[in-house]
Amino acid sequence: MQPPRLSARRAGAVAIWGVVLILVSFVFDAAPLFVPGIAFTALGALAPAWVWVSARGASARRILEAERVIEAEPLAATIEVRRGRLGLPGAEIYDPFTTSKLEVAGPLSPLQGDRRASVRVVTHFARRGLHTLEPPSLFVRDPLELAQVQATSAAAAQKLLVLPRTEPVRWTVADRGRRFKLPEGGASSDALAAVDVDGLRPYRPGTPASRIHWPAVARGAGLIERRLQADGDTRPLIVVDARYSAPAASIELLDAAVRAAASLALEFARSGGCGLLLPGDQRATTIDRELVTWPPAYARLALVEGGPRAPAPALARYGARIGPMFYVAPKAPDRLPATMIGPGRGPTVLVVPVPALVGGRPEGMRGPMLPTLEVCGCRGFLLGVRREFDRARSSPSTEAA
Repeated sequence: MQPPRLSARRAGAVAIWGVVLILVSFVFDAAPLFVPGIAFTALGALAPAWVWVSARGASARRILEAERVIEAEPLAATIEVRRGRLGLPGAEIYDPFTTSKLEVAGPLSPLQGDRRASVRVVTHFARRGLHTLEPPSLFVRDPLELAQVQATSAAAAQKLLVLPRTEPVRWTVADRGRRFKLPEGGASSDALAAVDVDGLRPYRPGTPASRIHWPAVARGAGLIERRLQADGDTRPLIVVDARYSAPAASIELLDAAVRAAASLALEFARSGGCGLLLPGDQRATTIDRELVTWPPAYARLALVEGGPRAPAPALARYGARIGPMFYVAPKAPDRLPATMIGPGRGPTVLVVPVPALVGGRPEGMRGPMLPTLEVCGCRGFLLGVRREFDRARSSPSTEAA
């Protein structure tokens, strides 16, 4: 614990009034005032000493049940309080974790209380990011509240990572989600020139014999096939652009965009894998079906910071992709990168928060734009593909937005 801080103004006032009564009893020969004067003086002097000694042996610490939590989900913690030999005449805990005050005097009273007591608290965090939690403070006071001592733990502040929440993606056009999801090793990707080995996986019926990993079969490991990555990468690429202008409201739009990016990453990872390109990254993080790389990528999404000086997405190496690209941003970019739209490239979906739309469209964007998905308060639009636009208009089957 850090050195306790004593507050004894009331005790000092009581002691001063006791001295005054003693002086009055001598000056005016008022003997009845002498005994109360002695009592007040002793009370004002002994109360701070009692509280100080009690606080010297007391301590409080917080134990978090988890170091990571998702936005708006409850997180519980336990606060353990330990008293000294003299007990705690009166005690209160202030916990920055819940910004609440908790009485713990009864269970740790000097006569019949235990040496330890614990309090369970629950709270939640509305915004993602890395939160610093200062240790709880213990306030020890006497029953008359003449003196109070604040004791704070010397332990370092705790770090808590709040992750963005995720939601299922709602596709506004029938079969659109299935067309964007390319099952790993399925017909959609095998039709392309798969040339790079991307690991091994259990054998699936119908896999060509040329892709069976025969050394594993010879070792008795059973049928295992090679997992190949298609040249050009047909897996969806999720790009996060964290740039926005100065208004504070844009922070909420960025949070919505980050939630949408996390939801899309999970949606595509579970159906075969995807890439996630975060601000400042030169190479996208690959998230496969097993979600091996998802925890660190999820943590980095929670720490994305935006603003006018946020780095632009590094899309130069992804200009020749044939897979779909999902460009997620708190607002529509003033100018679309050349790698997003053009002949020979895969489809591009621009995902922006609904409050950033003007007339149901991204501000400043022109040309055919087909509403494609909704997730976490954001809406996605398929850009620059006239045939997709015409096909959707003629299709009678749509899903509710």
